Amino acid sequence: MPTIQLNKQQFIDEVFDYTTEKEFHFKGKQPAIIDFYADWCGPCKMIAPILEELSSEYPGVTIYKVNTEIEQELSQIFQIRSIPTMFFLPINKPPMAQAGALPKSAIVEIIEKELGVMKS
Repeated sequence: MPTIQLNKQQFIDEVFDYTTEKEFHFKGKQPAIIDFYADWCGPCKMIAPILEELSSEYPGVTIYKVNTEIEQELSQIFQIRSIPTMFFLPINKPPMAQAGALPKSAIVEIIEKELGVMKS
């Protein structure tokens, strides 16, 4: 499955409705990663193809992308201070945030250990 570009309304519908809920409750049916990025960001451009690869290698993980330049409200709500920042969303566990361009091996480790999804 290719990565999915999210806007504010899709985020509210598919991930978390921060307009009505105080406590983070992930709405997804399978674990997910949200990549907060900007088009001008060099490290963001480096991890984009890695996330595309992972989206096909791990179909049990949904990979979302949020453009921080366009979706400034989402960036503010989730206190994105540096990009790229990735949110890892397991099912029924709190989300984890990781700032910086992680190597593929580190993302794979988080997918398998924290999200509980193995390579297909």
